[in-house]
Amino acid sequence: MRLSARLLIAGMAVAVLGSAAGCSASPGLAYDEAGHPASPAGSTSATTAQPQAATVPASGPRILVSGAPRGVKAKAGILADAQTGQVIWSLSPDTVRPIASITKVMTAYLVIQAGNVDRQVKVPGGVEDYVWKYGASSDGLHPGEALTTRQLLYGLLLESGADAAYTLATVYGPGISAFVAKMNTTARQLGLLHTHFTTPDGLPYPTEMSTYSTPQDLLRLGEVAMESPLFRLIVDTPFYSINKAAGHVAHWWGNSNELIGQYHGAIGIKTGYTVLAGHCLLFEAVRGGRPLIGVVLGSPPTGPGAGAQDAARVLNWAFALKQTG
Repeated sequence: MRLSARLLIAGMAVAVLGSAAGCSASPGLAYDEAGHPASPAGSTSATTAQPQAATVPASGPRILVSGAPRGVKAKAGILADAQTGQVIWSLSPDTVRPIASITKVMTAYLVIQAGNVDRQVKVPGGVEDYVWKYGASSDGLHPGEALTTRQLLYGLLLESGADAAYTLATVYGPGISAFVAKMNTTARQLGLLHTHFTTPDGLPYPTEMSTYSTPQDLLRLGEVAMESPLFRLIVDTPFYSINKAAGHVAHWWGNSNELIGQYHGAIGIKTGYTVLAGHCLLFEAVRGGRPLIGVVLGSPPTGPGAGAQDAARVLNWAFALKQTG
């Protein structure tokens, strides 16, 4: 049983009892065994709950191994075995931080849970103004285009389009405010008690800290999302294209996660970036049948692949460890 099944049961019990544009990829970066880049290869809710403190009480499984990966520049993170739930490494795992476009994992999760992903969705009229106003990442969607939910999910999770998030939230809320409310309700149901959303895309509205989470919570969210075969398929896709047809123009979207296609065993998950959040990456990789899932938050803006470099360092270190238990 993957970690998420146990976490979901525990989270549901707790609930009963009680900019960010996605990182733009620099295609073709590969990573050496140290996690360094190798030579190139081919309208949101009006109210906001702010975190009460920089950190929250520690919870969940603890680290059972010693040592740490070298060269990791992220400000917070966590890595676990997705099958056993063993936490292998963590850095400030209960610290509340902005999470940028990792937010879109929750957006995709809710949309997939709603079902009927092949329904036709019309892109709303305000989408281009929304993207322009916030300087957000874009899939190049045009008002009036008709695409399927499945196609929009590719744009949401690969190119990290805020226009895709805006479109899906408008339809599945219905409306942005209603959709954001569903995001927060679902977070509580999943036991993500130190997570809060104000937008469906992670844009820093109304402040940079309005949408936030912790590495521990994001680990749980990633596990739950990766239980969906469709979600897993999308986040492991290097690029996705749509030919021009009646009702829409042609689109091509590349995966902003630089681990995909460059790091051996990488199968997801989602990037994020704002000035305050830094480079963020929720990731999973499998080697030798062993799935490792983790997140790094706040990698410094040394380049668009900073989050992927930190993730690669953590993964290389962990895969080299002898398994325990």
